[in-house]
Amino acid sequence: MTPLLTTTHGYTRPPMPAATARTALDAIERLRGNIERVFIGNREAVDRLVVCLLARGHILIEDVPGVGKTVLATALAKSIDCSFSRIQLTPDMLPSDVLGVSIYDRDTGVFNFKRGPIFAHIVLADEVNRTTPRTQAALLESMNEATVSVEGKVLALDQPFIVIATQNPYEFEGTYMLPENQLDRFLMQIHLGYPSPADEARVIETRPGEATLHNLGAVLSREDVLRLQSEADRVRLDRTLVDYIIAIATATRSNNELQIGLSPRGTVALSLAARATALLNGRDYCIPEDVYTNVEAVAGHRVVPRAAISNDSAAGRRIIADVMRTVPAPV
Repeated sequence: MTPLLTTTHGYTRPPMPAATARTALDAIERLRGNIERVFIGNREAVDRLVVCLLARGHILIEDVPGVGKTVLATALAKSIDCSFSRIQLTPDMLPSDVLGVSIYDRDTGVFNFKRGPIFAHIVLADEVNRTTPRTQAALLESMNEATVSVEGKVLALDQPFIVIATQNPYEFEGTYMLPENQLDRFLMQIHLGYPSPADEARVIETRPGEATLHNLGAVLSREDVLRLQSEADRVRLDRTLVDYIIAIATATRSNNELQIGLSPRGTVALSLAARATALLNGRDYCIPEDVYTNVEAVAGHRVVPRAAISNDSAAGRRIIADVMRTVPAPV
């Protein structure tokens, strides 16, 4: 998108208490820096991932193989002292491979439930669109409600809980399109693109995804992450910005090029992303740019174009960019 040209008049508030701001920013910078030890040259992608973590949202990373999707996700997981599981999704996987399964214990004569990889703080669902819709659906409840229903019981997932899913472009061989209701569970969908020649040369020379990633240590604790998420919750979103978000959603719902516009879940997601972005920039209040810069990543995969193949998020992002030119930002 073209950068938003607006002022922050009317949004100026006293800054965070110095100690709080310094603590939050120090923690975020440690996390950023640690990830960038292995994921080189794309600060925007790193920031998107951190925003999703702060906002308690899940993220879908789509791109061609070999551009660092798994490295980026694994670097975040290794940077936090939390439980981590990686699910390499394949066409023959079953929902029980994700959620868990009951195993009969001959000594006690009862079935014991063995928890699956979804029971982790950070879950990497690698190549999520290579598995069948039945197995994809196993993620829906956990992503929306942070619970898992098995054998008549509802089990709560520990916090923080974030699903980082990667997928190949939909036109690749052996992929299953994610349905709209599943895409709506992701706070953001991002695309990495190819690195610049200089950054690619650094990757070739240092091979960080091989040596450094293996030895990457945690720089934040579970309590640090929960504290940062609570700070993001307290960031002020002025009513004029709430109206701005609703105006954006209304414009997508009435756009002739879109079959389905931005859902209420999408407007909530945009507000969460704006708050987390403000915290990322050391503020306890949002400004219009915090909303504007997140619209494509939050809304592009949620809208459904009339004249595009399902799941063609690129078409959705193009239409969203056009819509944003028609919605005036508050000043």
